[in-house]
Amino acid sequence: MVGSESGRPMAWYPAIAAAFTTALIVSNIIAVRLTTVAGLTLPAAVILFPVAYIFGDVLTEVYGYARARQTIWIGFGCNLLAVLAIWLGGRLPAASFWDAGVYADATQADQAYQAILGFAPRLLLASFLAYLVGEFLNSYVLARLKLATKGRYLWVRTVASTLIGEGADSVIFISVSFAGVLSGPDLGSAVLSQWLFKSAYEALATPLTYLVVNALKRAEGVDVFDRQTDFRPVRF
Repeated sequence: MVGSESGRPMAWYPAIAAAFTTALIVSNIIAVRLTTVAGLTLPAAVILFPVAYIFGDVLTEVYGYARARQTIWIGFGCNLLAVLAIWLGGRLPAASFWDAGVYADATQADQAYQAILGFAPRLLLASFLAYLVGEFLNSYVLARLKLATKGRYLWVRTVASTLIGEGADSVIFISVSFAGVLSGPDLGSAVLSQWLFKSAYEALATPLTYLVVNALKRAEGVDVFDRQTDFRPVRF
């Protein structure tokens, strides 16, 4: 179906948008833990953050760029709310008897809270910028390629949009977070490692993306082509 959004059935859209937002928020919380995968040092968020891009692909492919744009901003707002709530929770005075049953006293428990859930302003800025640029590029490229390919070759659209979106995300996040901290070669290596891992992750998930997209198109009765869409990231 091509045309305006009014009157379109969207029974599954709330669930997809919720899954997208959940993947985003949880990824930011677990990103503090570093892990080694296949010799690469990566944040634990790599196990889930690429899922947000997969859901972004599904949203754009089935419901169109406008709905994807709406979800991207919803995800941004929910993530901002989570960050503010965690920050405010950390500013509240700790109860003198709070030790979580693990730490020697409330001070140690509070330090642990800050170490895991505390956010450095620079990392927050990097995360928010990288998310917005990467997700909008991913959605834009997929929507444009869908028109160029006349709706064929879904795998080309998902892989190409991911390479561009995840590439921008990795460059912005690593550069803003660690410029001046890591040397030039180390900075480049960190960008390349994240980009390759996250892109490979989504490429391997392509068969699952096909299943979800095709099932949603049948269930919703829609297959949006963004022929007259306003592609500005912000639309008033």
